[in-house]
Amino acid sequence: MYRKEEQPLPPPEKFELPFEGKLSPNNRWVIMAELIPWDDFEEEYAKLFSAEEGAPAKLFRMALGTLIIKEKLGTSDRETIEQIRENPYLQYFIGLNCYQQEPPLESSMLVHFRKRIDGELINKINKKIVKREIDKSDKEVKKKDCLQEKGEKSRELLEKLLERNT
Repeated sequence: MYRKEEQPLPPPEKFELPFEGKLSPNNRWVIMAELIPWDDFEEEYAKLFSAEEGAPAKLFRMALGTLIIKEKLGTSDRETIEQIRENPYLQYFIGLNCYQQEPPLESSMLVHFRKRIDGELINKINKKIVKREIDKSDKEVKKKDCLQEKGEKSRELLEKLLERNT
């Protein structure tokens, strides 16, 4: 069974920590969390589950995020869950709203995540990330070009004004 959670995830500075600190927006896990289009693939992931039968599934962000953590850290399934349990940045990365000392899932869940999130879906996600970043950099280049043109026109105008006044 799949039930999408409608509660929006807080920005990293609002993630609740037991020791009243704040997550750094410059942390690699926070930055990576912002790059991944989690919501764009939530519906596709949800289609893999029955609407009426079975226990509620973990959200796509938790499933994919846990697999990414495992691969990036090169850890076993059990060690991955232990790392998540100990690290608030990893908990934020997988979509938790606040730090919790209990593991958010069992290590045996990773077997199910690997079955459901296949190479084809990973490729779609990667393509979407790359396209979005290229589009963003294209916009920045166009903006810089526009500002440069305006700057050149302003300089030319100032030069003409100086010529007239001398």
